[in-house]
Amino acid sequence: MVYCPKCGTQNEDDAKFCKKCGADLYAGETVEKRAEAYAGPSRRHMDEECFGLPYGGAIVGVIVGLFIILIGVGIVFQQDIGHWFMPFILIVIGLLIVVGAIYGRRRYR
Repeated sequence: MVYCPKCGTQNEDDAKFCKKCGADLYAGETVEKRAEAYAGPSRRHMDEECFGLPYGGAIVGVIVGLFIILIGVGIVFQQDIGHWFMPFILIVIGLLIVVGAIYGRRRYR
């Protein structure tokens, strides 16, 4: 089976284009590079993972952004939320690690 480098969809061995997104499955690659690049179904997403989650970096960015907004709202309304800062970060990192571990375990079954 051949996996699409763009969307990760599994295609037949003789396919030249992805059946889902239409991407060229062998754009400028040699046979040896293809064998290495398509060793697994989620090869493309491995570079985009953080905490074992696809697009985990984006998830972390959203969470950090929301926390910054929360700090700003606390400043505007003159609330002291500084004592929440470290526990919040520890909880978020712990949750990301646990969810990433569960997701990774399910994905590779």
